[in-house]
Amino acid sequence: MARTKEFDPDAALQSALELFWSRGYEATSVADLVEHLGIGRASIYATFGSKHELYLKAMDRYAETQNPLLLSELSRPGPALPAVREVVRRFAAEAAVPGRRQTGCFVTNTAAELAAHDRDAARRVEVSWDRFETLLHSALVRARAQGELPAGRDPRALARMLLVLLQGVRIVGKASDDPARVRDAAEQALTLLD
Repeated sequence: MARTKEFDPDAALQSALELFWSRGYEATSVADLVEHLGIGRASIYATFGSKHELYLKAMDRYAETQNPLLLSELSRPGPALPAVREVVRRFAAEAAVPGRRQTGCFVTNTAAELAAHDRDAARRVEVSWDRFETLLHSALVRARAQGELPAGRDPRALARMLLVLLQGVRIVGKASDDPARVRDAAEQALTLLD
């Protein structure tokens, strides 16, 4: 007869996500996970697999929570360009919030720490960036169709520029004590949408 789990796997996954997000993959040991999740090593392995598999599941969970927010922001009916501007400004503002600064963006952190040598993590980073770029691109296509964006502007190139800028905002925001640095960069990028 199979034993029932004495913990909530969903809550444990969320807790693991928070620990990986604050510390990173390499700096988080299995012992750290055991302590933080409050479950035994054997239960972690039986439920999630290896530390690496748990990290990838945490990345998937992060994407599940972030993508709907961006989708709702960038696909609202009406003018599209104000929504794009709001997203860019929100990223810049979040990068300056003290508690948020230390953690940054889980996907950006993964790109910096693991993507160069971890194919599975790199694939998830690319999927996340592709989704974000697609959302930005769709909003900018709508903006151009609605006359908000000059006809000569390339929505795909602008979406890619904004994606790269916002990933940079997350990195610089983690390391810089000067919130004007990311705010000014974001505002300069937004001038390209005029």
